[in-house]
Amino acid sequence: MSHHHHHHHDTSGNIKVAFLLNFFFTIIEIVGGILTNSMAILSDALHDLGDSLSLGLAWFLEKYSKKGKSDTFSFGYRRFSLLAALINSVVLIVGSVFILTEAVPRLLNPEQPNTSGMIALAILGIIVNGAAVFRLRGGSSMNSKVMTWHLLEDVLGWVAVLVVSIVMHFADLPILDPIASIGITLFILYNVVKNLVSTMRLFLEAVPDNIDLEDIIAKMTNLESVISTHHTHMWSLDGDHHAFSTHVVVSGDAGKDDVCNVKEQIKEIIKDIHLDHITIEIEYEDEYCSMLEKDKQGGTEDG
Repeated sequence: MSHHHHHHHDTSGNIKVAFLLNFFFTIIEIVGGILTNSMAILSDALHDLGDSLSLGLAWFLEKYSKKGKSDTFSFGYRRFSLLAALINSVVLIVGSVFILTEAVPRLLNPEQPNTSGMIALAILGIIVNGAAVFRLRGGSSMNSKVMTWHLLEDVLGWVAVLVVSIVMHFADLPILDPIASIGITLFILYNVVKNLVSTMRLFLEAVPDNIDLEDIIAKMTNLESVISTHHTHMWSLDGDHHAFSTHVVVSGDAGKDDVCNVKEQIKEIIKDIHLDHITIEIEYEDEYCSMLEKDKQGGTEDG
């Protein structure tokens, strides 16, 4: 079975470094946000806390998902990294709602934060999160993509805080602080919901986004020795590693060479997809298949 190995960096080592960087920095931020009386800093602190939790979870689960298969989890533990992405989304949604309930009242009576403290924290934030992004970039699992995005957003969040705190340093505009806070939080929410949708799709075993299953079925059906196909499925374990199965009907007089040929041709059709599991069931024309009956009842035969 041919595999296409992507160049995987040692993701869990990178996630560990990013986690430790982020976690210690989050503590500094929460204290800093309270001392400077800045909502914007606190909303970024929440963002970072969410990221620290999910990085910690990702690091643990990334290691866990590398374990081979077991009797209980015959596909291995890859799905566990999806679980991390899911829990993480929930944490960030709850946190964002909390920040909004704090920031909105501040619009009505803004308080002047300590701007020089804010500027210092923002510069530190850009450096620390920048370092973490640098460690994580290049990972290809859903997990490390989600993490890299989060950290990149953190960097942008800190750039926004820096700009706002510099403006407030020279102009008496304390309302900019809750405005920045709400802006950052809505941005977090928007992205979290997007990630949540794609994670849920994977959980519900949707065909991976960039794969045209109809096209694969059409190509298989067009093969010379193939009469029809049914029960064809493509699903993903973690957004990165996919599984494929199909039933292929050949004529009653097809010999061993024909069958081997059909299998090779099908593998050729799907060779560009990163597949961890391929199952090709060959059936003869006059052979009974219970799956075909099921597919007919459910209206899900391939055609």
